Amino acid sequence: MKNWKLLLPVIMSGSLIACTSTPTTEPVEPEVPEVPKVEEPIKVEPEVKPEVKPEVKPEVETKPEIEPEKKPTPKPEKETKPKPVKVQKTPDGMLILGSEEWVYVPAIDQTYKARIDTGATTSSISATNIVPFERDGKDWVQFNVDIDGKASKEFKLPVERWAKVRQSSSEEVDKRPVVMAYIQVGDLKEQTEFTLTERDHMKFPILLGRSFFRDIAVVDASKKYIQNQPSKTKKK
Repeated sequence: MKNWKLLLPVIMSGSLIACTSTPTTEPVEPEVPEVPKVEEPIKVEPEVKPEVKPEVKPEVETKPEIEPEKKPTPKPEKETKPKPVKVQKTPDGMLILGSEEWVYVPAIDQTYKARIDTGATTSSISATNIVPFERDGKDWVQFNVDIDGKASKEFKLPVERWAKVRQSSSEEVDKRPVVMAYIQVGDLKEQTEFTLTERDHMKFPILLGRSFFRDIAVVDASKKYIQNQPSKTKKK
């Protein structure tokens, strides 16, 4: 206790000294941290280009387009097979005859269908109304040609000779006039003998025998009308 009493005055004096020694100062405001300034962005105005007006071209008057005339498209040609070429002559130049051919007789001025008969010796004409007569001391004959049962115009030709023909059905011998006449087959024109036969049942008015085509033609009996049809002679 005694010690506290002794120490008390010392403590009091020390506090007084401290109070007297502390200088009086103005109150200090607390330091406020400086706020950094934010720079506002500089507005850059876009460059304004001068308005360019589009160039106006003068209107050109256009004529209405005329459509070209449409041509018809050609149809594709049909493929045609070449026609076989007729062989009308042999390599050595002989005429080729079928079993039937066209024959032109200039003296009669008519074209007939003729049968090529390899079994007959002489040629013959189916004649009607055969009438022999004399002229200037020579034998002549007058006749018509039978064409499909119809008689042609009348013809008169000199008789070259008389042929004796024996009928197969009897032993009688007939005398038939033989005349000379030119005929044309294809491009061949030859003079040959014709026996005038009065038979109205003959299918062909003219029959050509071996005396005509011997040495000038060959016969292919498997074909018909190998030669072209001769044309009539033009009258002046």
